Amino acid sequence: MSPLPALSAALAWVGRQGTRAVAASVFAGLLLPALAALLKPAVPAAIVALLALAFLRVEAGALRAQLVRPALTLAAAAWIMLAVPALIGTALALLSVGETLPALHLALLLQAFAPPIMAAPAFAALLGLDAALVLATLMLCMAATPLTSIAFAAIFLAVPGPLADGPGAALTLSPLVLGIRVAAVLAGAAFAAAVVRQVLGEPWLRRQRECIDGLNVIVLLIFAIAVMDGVTARFIAEPGLVIGLTLIAFALALAVAGLTALIFARAGRRRALALGLAAGLRNLGLMLAATGGAVPEVTWIYVGLAQFPIYLLPQLLQPLARRLPAERSEGS
Repeated sequence: MSPLPALSAALAWVGRQGTRAVAASVFAGLLLPALAALLKPAVPAAIVALLALAFLRVEAGALRAQLVRPALTLAAAAWIMLAVPALIGTALALLSVGETLPALHLALLLQAFAPPIMAAPAFAALLGLDAALVLATLMLCMAATPLTSIAFAAIFLAVPGPLADGPGAALTLSPLVLGIRVAAVLAGAAFAAAVVRQVLGEPWLRRQRECIDGLNVIVLLIFAIAVMDGVTARFIAEPGLVIGLTLIAFALALAVAGLTALIFARAGRRRALALGLAAGLRNLGLMLAATGGAVPEVTWIYVGLAQFPIYLLPQLLQPLARRLPAERSEGS
């Protein structure tokens, strides 16, 4: 077998492993801390690559269909970027988490303010769900992030306390600056995907869906290992803290995903599950970058631990996704 067909076959095999490979990757970062530290600088490139692959994986016609009939996409984006942060922020305020556990309070608010992860369309595709719907919703959420994050930060972080003049203040980053950063990532990924699509053609890309899935899995593996840098050392030092934060991350992701699926059940169970996945798995890395890194260590650790539900939830949802009947007009 010549090198190119052999590479294509290998990528296709990796793509068929799908959620199993993704679930295993999050543990690789814990078991290989030196590799996690080595790959940490690759995180920004991995984020751009994931979104570019998402643009490639979804056919242009399916994405246009979502944008031509945008009612569901707009409703989903409004729920994810307005209703969910308001609910979580209000719950944390009522429980006085900001006064008792300020670093955790900041971490949970960052998670609430964040848009879905850039890998959400890739995960939806791996589960056989409506990746076009997720991608269209993701685009709207990313566009709204500069304004919604600043607005909610002003409401829920503008309180006296240990973080009022520190990391909380960092979230007052100019919406224009944050918007430019987000727009640059989206535009760069979209442009790269457009060039590849123009050069290789839609029919060729359609035939290479499994190979694109394989590339998705490889990039997700790199990202998952890199963001776990430092978590292993903290677990050895304070296992109770790490376990507790992990449970909180799972509980929040599952609660948001389940509530979202229930809210959008009338749109069809497969679409509801796809939107639940997007709503529950939030891009904490983007929000952390917006703070300039000025967050407490516990907040940093939570960001790493929040990757566990991100990488394990697709594996847990796979049996459910397989049992759901197909629906018309799905883009995946």
